[in-house]
Amino acid sequence: MSFPRCLLLILLSTALPAAAQSIAFTKDNFGNNKDGLREANRELKAGDDEYRADPPRYAQALPHFLAAQEFNPNNAALNVKIGDCYLNSASKTAALPYLQKAAKLDVTADARTHYLLARALHLNARWREALAEYQKATPIGSNTRNGEAGTVTVNDLQRRVQECLNGRQLMAHPTRVFIDNAGPQLNSPASDYGPVVSADESTILITSRREGSTGGKKDPEGNGYFEDIYQATWNGQTWGKATNLGAPVNTDDHNATVGLAPDGQRMLVYVGTNGGDLLETTLSGVAWDKPHRLNSRINTSSHETSASYSPDARYLYFVSDRAGGAGGSDIYKVDLDGKNQPVNLGATINTAYGEEGAFMAPDGKTLYFSSEGHNTMGGYDIFKSVFENGKWSEPENLGWPINTPDDDVFFVTSASGRHGYYSSDRPGGLGAKDIYRITFLGPEKQPVLSEEDQLLASRLNPVKQTVLAPAVAVATAQVTILKGTVTDNATKQPLDAAIDLIDNASGQTIATFRSNATSGKYLVSLPSGTNYGIVVRQEGYLFHSENFDLPAGAAFAEVVKDIALKRLEVGTTIVLRNIFFDTGKATLRPESTAELERLQKLLTETPALKLEMAGHTDDVGEAAMNQDLSKRRAQAVVTYLTQHGIAGARLTAAGYGETQPVVPNTSKANRQLNRRTEFKVTAK
Repeated sequence: MSFPRCLLLILLSTALPAAAQSIAFTKDNFGNNKDGLREANRELKAGDDEYRADPPRYAQALPHFLAAQEFNPNNAALNVKIGDCYLNSASKTAALPYLQKAAKLDVTADARTHYLLARALHLNARWREALAEYQKATPIGSNTRNGEAGTVTVNDLQRRVQECLNGRQLMAHPTRVFIDNAGPQLNSPASDYGPVVSADESTILITSRREGSTGGKKDPEGNGYFEDIYQATWNGQTWGKATNLGAPVNTDDHNATVGLAPDGQRMLVYVGTNGGDLLETTLSGVAWDKPHRLNSRINTSSHETSASYSPDARYLYFVSDRAGGAGGSDIYKVDLDGKNQPVNLGATINTAYGEEGAFMAPDGKTLYFSSEGHNTMGGYDIFKSVFENGKWSEPENLGWPINTPDDDVFFVTSASGRHGYYSSDRPGGLGAKDIYRITFLGPEKQPVLSEEDQLLASRLNPVKQTVLAPAVAVATAQVTILKGTVTDNATKQPLDAAIDLIDNASGQTIATFRSNATSGKYLVSLPSGTNYGIVVRQEGYLFHSENFDLPAGAAFAEVVKDIALKRLEVGTTIVLRNIFFDTGKATLRPESTAELERLQKLLTETPALKLEMAGHTDDVGEAAMNQDLSKRRAQAVVTYLTQHGIAGARLTAAGYGETQPVVPNTSKANRQLNRRTEFKVTAK
């Protein structure tokens, strides 16, 4: 029995799509739609003009290619071009379906197509399939195929293969984190990136290409509007609405965030002039000053892109592609107030590939940075290294899902180490790139038996029947945040005061900060391992001192300390918190020197000033012994001052023992407050 000829033709035509093949943009294929074909070819030509430019203009080519593809979705070469455009965009993962289709339409696809498909699979974390395609992508020399230039060497392929192997291993052992979109108040439909946060996580600044930029200009490469800097504050639950900083920080040109001092009072800004330079602006009250260019030791004719302050704001860690580096861009360290040239951080950190996004954590020793080298899973991955015993530790990949096969750059943390921030292009985002908040979780809890059918709090390892205790955020940073408000003791008005950070062991001033001129707020980051003296001073006021003795390894803490400065008036009393004695003794310890020198300076600069030095104790021990000890301690301060040029007639010593406590002696902390040395103004 034979099929009718017409039925056979119908069956054959129905089966054709299964044997996929590339369809050319010709009259033979689209003769019944000449107008559509003519328009599609017009779009193809317009796309090719942009695609074959030197350098290629992928963003401009893409919409033309997509318009042509809508007319004819089954052309292999066109799908390759669309995939290539996406691979060179902010939405790289979108390339995959087009390149997969191209490979199906052209079973004789060349090495370049297999390489592009491998890259798309790689960027989608499909490691096994990507490895298979890389095997088909034999090295491509500096050749040109249909006007499309590409250079892929054996080393390139080996590197990509190793990245896939790294990714497969890292993905098999994910980092315990939550990664949450920072929300529509902070993110926009455009690209948002480059977050920087204050140490206490109260303020964030970002770079955005959203509509409403200061100059209103659009990027000619099709990446949205020119970059502007936006700021938002934490309201206790979420980030508030991001607002444009406006002039003078934002201009008609590109303006991008780079780094923020821990106290949020100084910011580093990147501008594209001179190949790429770094500028600094200071927060004066509620407004940022006009940025000024950093010196020529930092900015060169090369490309300086990102930077980070050290916690004391004395040093800058920055990225530059200047000559003499290991390759690509390297990370350097420089003393901001010195004259020495920047120092390359060396081979442990810098690789033959690019390094970017340097961020020194508030603990002063943990460096976060992005690198195309080390054991990256593709593009830039985020790493951390700790400086201890005079050297950097081997960089540690932060792992999956923080890092992805695409570029992961510009990672910063809060001082606590509980949260990190960075930008990423992830499924479900609000724009091409969004700001994400990372919550680091504690070690995995041991399972406890439960009769209920529940899920693990961590979304990384959901299980049933066996239930883990809820995942909790952990603070791993060894740093203390001291913050508060400086005011006038009488008027309660905020003060713009200087805040000196002293190393009591050496007597040296580590750094000087200022409270905000409008709000009086201040924030100081104190890495563990130092006995700190904190001195708050303002002209016309007596200085105020605090002490924080933080041993090495001390865990994160946040201390709020409001400080009311007192004017120099008869009867005013000031506690000297950085005067130290051994237990039960009246011999001044060396750590007291800096405080004593401040007191000496006050007396020298105010010749009519007379003081009573007073010693106080807690209620531990016999009252008579405490009385005697307090008097001897006060006398020790007087003796020091007279030995350093202060007339004895201007000083008296008094011991009050346990008779004048400032708080009840009901706890160890209270007793420590009652053990104090203070002075009272008796004449001025």
